[in-house]
Amino acid sequence: MKYPLGHNSWNSEEKRAAIKVLNSGFFTMGKHVKEFEKKFAYKFGAKYATMVNSGSSANLLMMSALKNFDSVLKKKNIKNPNIIAPVVGWSTSYYPICQNGFKINFVDVDLDTLNICPKKVEKAIDKNTVGILAINLLGNPCNFEKLEKIAKKNKLILLEDNCESLGASYKSKFCGTYGIMGSHSLFFSHHLQTMEGGVILTNSKDINDFLKSLRAHGWCRDLPKKNKLYKKSNDKFKDHFVFITPGYSVRPLEIEASVGLVQLKKLDKFMEIRNKNSEIFKKLFENKTWCKIQKQERRGQSSWYGFNLILTGKLKNKRQEIIRKLLKNKIEVRPTMTGNFLNNPVMKFLDYKTNGTFKNAINIDQNGFFVGNYPKDLNKELSFLYKILEKEAN
Repeated sequence: MKYPLGHNSWNSEEKRAAIKVLNSGFFTMGKHVKEFEKKFAYKFGAKYATMVNSGSSANLLMMSALKNFDSVLKKKNIKNPNIIAPVVGWSTSYYPICQNGFKINFVDVDLDTLNICPKKVEKAIDKNTVGILAINLLGNPCNFEKLEKIAKKNKLILLEDNCESLGASYKSKFCGTYGIMGSHSLFFSHHLQTMEGGVILTNSKDINDFLKSLRAHGWCRDLPKKNKLYKKSNDKFKDHFVFITPGYSVRPLEIEASVGLVQLKKLDKFMEIRNKNSEIFKKLFENKTWCKIQKQERRGQSSWYGFNLILTGKLKNKRQEIIRKLLKNKIEVRPTMTGNFLNNPVMKFLDYKTNGTFKNAINIDQNGFFVGNYPKDLNKELSFLYKILEKEAN
């Protein structure tokens, strides 16, 4: 590909870190994971971090903690609790909602930001609503000022899926720290690359302890001596095999954490390059009659996961033709995440409800796509993309 979706940001430093772990003979979750969690939390202004094997697993644990941790979900008497979520997101943003006994309460997104629409959220709240899942799409922060007000007014729990938006901020506060928990992904195409990997941030020690237990079989082994979940006996033979939560096995590897520690040091430089690419992208594609680009939330700073385009004017409803042309020219493209998720066959397995119309998601589904962004100068690639699209529009 002349312009691929992803780019390998590793060099000899990451390789040396991985080899050092391999030579140690200790591969599963250990001291590197603990160090990475501590530094990741500090970097993004949270008190606690739990590293797992993927962003999808981060979402799974987040929803499981919401369901099972006593002091989080207060509306236990609700028989059919629902969580409001945007209809444009990612599949494993949604599955954990249903897998933990909640109904997905879908609402439309804002066509400018591509994020959950606060007005739609307000209209979707009913007597069974317990929470809001804010998905920061493609690096762009949601309007947390409005979402926090809605959550507070209606006594709802705010959660964040920040898997695509590491490094994004709203009013100078990092995304992933607005909700009671926030999930992050460290997959190859994301802002930090650790092969696979994910992180949950929270400011609650008790929730973090619960997440640590959920991560590894539901045991108490990884809990600190002082915790509210289980009083340890100081007998390792016993304490290492006491199970206290309905957990999973989604532990990360030491290699992933060791590489993450290297990448974390480079994040500011990575973000600087991504932002420079975004200025090139905006200069080329803003205010064109044949496309609409994603706009940053007014008081937010996007971390520019990718560059999204919605075809308009002469190119509207010509996405299939345009995609063929781009692929022929070796430009790799993807739909705008899941598009309108309601159109997926998997819906027959999910417990969900819909609110209002979904005209924006339908438009995105029919006319939206995005190209990659990563810590590499993309002036040449973006100019090439523009040349092809402009020619098709004229």
